Amino acid sequence: MYVPKESQPKQGGGAAKARDGEKGGKRKIVAQNKKARHDYAIIDTYEAGLVLMGTEVKSLREGRTSLTDGFVQIDRGEAWLHNAHIPEYHQGSWTNHSARRKRKLLLHREEIDKLESKSQETGHTIVPLAIYFKDGRAKAEIALARGKKEYDKRQTLREKQDRRESERAIAAAKRRQRGI
Repeated sequence: MYVPKESQPKQGGGAAKARDGEKGGKRKIVAQNKKARHDYAIIDTYEAGLVLMGTEVKSLREGRTSLTDGFVQIDRGEAWLHNAHIPEYHQGSWTNHSARRKRKLLLHREEIDKLESKSQETGHTIVPLAIYFKDGRAKAEIALARGKKEYDKRQTLREKQDRRESERAIAAAKRRQRGI
């Protein structure tokens, strides 16, 4: 029996659907800025591409980087990541990069304009939250943030501790019930 080619199942179509259907891929996190989440109230987050040299990519793949002092600045319509420490690649030669150079962030024009206008408001800043690889490309998660006061930080820590204690109490009660 003859079956027309259009009605036959396509070979290998599942992989194409997975690529087209999903907007993102798996993230391999290289570095996180936990201090930023403690010191700032996160208002909005953005994913930005990073313009890197080859030795920077190799150093990132080794998982050696620090974002603790990093910040983002908008200069003449371009977003730049400052003070992110990506150490020199140990097998690099004279083409190696400097560890704390400023790196360009790739964002859409609307996102840059929005970040620029919001960051000029009092108390707002743009901080990097993470650097990761997504589908083989280096990305940075940046956030528009507002600085927390000291009492806000204490309140956040207290809430976190209370939540942890309540989860422990619930788990202990469940263990006791199973034992009976």
